[in-house]
Amino acid sequence: MIRKLAISCSALAAITGAPALAQDIDVKLGVLNDRSGTYADLSGEGSAVATRMAVEDFGAAEKGLNVEVVSADHQNKPDVGSNIAREWYEADGVHAIVDVPTSSVALAVADITADENGVFLISGAGSTSLTREQCQPTTVHWTYDTAALANGTGGAVTNAGGKKWFFLTADYAFGHSLEENTMAVVRDNGGEIMGSVRHPFPAQDFSSYLLQAQGSGADVIGLANAGSDTVNAIKQASEFGITQAGQSLAALLMFVTDVHSLGAETAQGLNLTEAFYWDQNDATRAWTERYEAEMGSKPTMVHAGAYSATMAYLAAVEAVGSAEDGAAIVAQMREMEIDDPLFGKVEIRGDGRAIHDMYLFEVKSPDESEGEWDLYNQIATISGEDAFLPMLDECDFSKQ
Repeated sequence: MIRKLAISCSALAAITGAPALAQDIDVKLGVLNDRSGTYADLSGEGSAVATRMAVEDFGAAEKGLNVEVVSADHQNKPDVGSNIAREWYEADGVHAIVDVPTSSVALAVADITADENGVFLISGAGSTSLTREQCQPTTVHWTYDTAALANGTGGAVTNAGGKKWFFLTADYAFGHSLEENTMAVVRDNGGEIMGSVRHPFPAQDFSSYLLQAQGSGADVIGLANAGSDTVNAIKQASEFGITQAGQSLAALLMFVTDVHSLGAETAQGLNLTEAFYWDQNDATRAWTERYEAEMGSKPTMVHAGAYSATMAYLAAVEAVGSAEDGAAIVAQMREMEIDDPLFGKVEIRGDGRAIHDMYLFEVKSPDESEGEWDLYNQIATISGEDAFLPMLDECDFSKQ
């Protein structure tokens, strides 16, 4: 049976059909992410705040769901993240893990979640392997992935004339995936790969890598990294006069917090792809106002994804009548028609990939910007079908 999850602009969930009544169901959510390092601003405490907002807006207590939210710092280390995930599932009674930026950590957590029959609601990680080579029936990859970024920014920059590319790539699963996906898009659009170099994650000094890129003959330097790595690389490229000399930068994953940190003077003209921007419509602005009241800054698409994925998860728990069987809950999420105020219409595919529109933005110039967070012009909408990779037959868990 198809159930419809309709979340109004006030962000309250309403389920049509005849969902099971939820009576005193205990639900424990664990927000696992970087709370002190490279990805703390784009994820961190903001994702915990967004998850708690979802619990409140869903009306969990009124519906008989006793929801507890805990959080922990995985320090961007797979071993640390794995240990926390196992302890949460086996000793602490956690039913679902939310967010988890850093794809190497997320891939480990996805396997543990499947072993423990929990639910993994991914907002921060980007590797396409999460719904392909390492797909799991208990994974929901909500916000974005590296294929969507490549199809958005990579395609736009190449079609605008940036045909020769050199990549600065974070040396771990996310960076490798983003580089691979973007190289394919560049070639498909008639571009050429001039070379690439991989840098440690995280990194502070990009001088030697930027010099290699400068000498490569490339039109475009693709930054296959994120967070403070991207910010530092852009700042140092400006200091070295690389962009002034005619090469352009393509920030393949960049968040509004990164652009705010750089300022419009430095970031103006950059193209970037996101799933959410705070100033898109009345619903995103209203939700952002509430979020900002607690956090003091605007939300990223990762924060918005943690909220929306949690809302859909709670609706599935209510419908199933229990939080104990993760595979059953994800199966229920795949059956829902989701209309979300922050992401629009969302479909959870058989492989756990959430299909929704993505957006191509250009960073405003200082003259265009009307405030410190007025940073983007939307220049294109990319449909979910065009943004994300096709599903692998072996990962279609809806047939199993």
